[in-house]
Amino acid sequence: MAEPTETLKEIDQEIARLKERAASIIASEKAGVIERIKEAIAYYSLTAAELNLGAQGRAGKRGKSPKARSAKGNSEKAFVDPVIGSSTAAPVKKTRAGAGGVKYKDGAGNSWSGFGPKPRWLTEALAGGKTLDELKA
Repeated sequence: MAEPTETLKEIDQEIARLKERAASIIASEKAGVIERIKEAIAYYSLTAAELNLGAQGRAGKRGKSPKARSAKGNSEKAFVDPVIGSSTAAPVKKTRAGAGGVKYKDGAGNSWSGFGPKPRWLTEALAGGKTLDELKA
């Protein structure tokens, strides 16, 4: 068997150097990612509640933490972030009665079920003189 060419100390130094390089890359890319996220939030009129941002750091309905609730049942799927590698719980969406059907659409392929905030394409169409009756699917 061949002798290792690197010592454990050299490998640890290389790991530290690579971690610093990864942190530098993340820092340089972060501004662009944040800008794209802000654009998507504005375009789709997303709210903090829809993104599950309002419950961070707070106890859940029965006083349990979100992590404790997710560990108990199968109501959430585990999601592993490919960049960070940590696992977070992604809630499974449940369909409400009456939800899911397309109620409004335009000729460009946009559609809306009538639930949640009005999408930008619909508000722009209404501002341009269209009526909801004209956009009914």
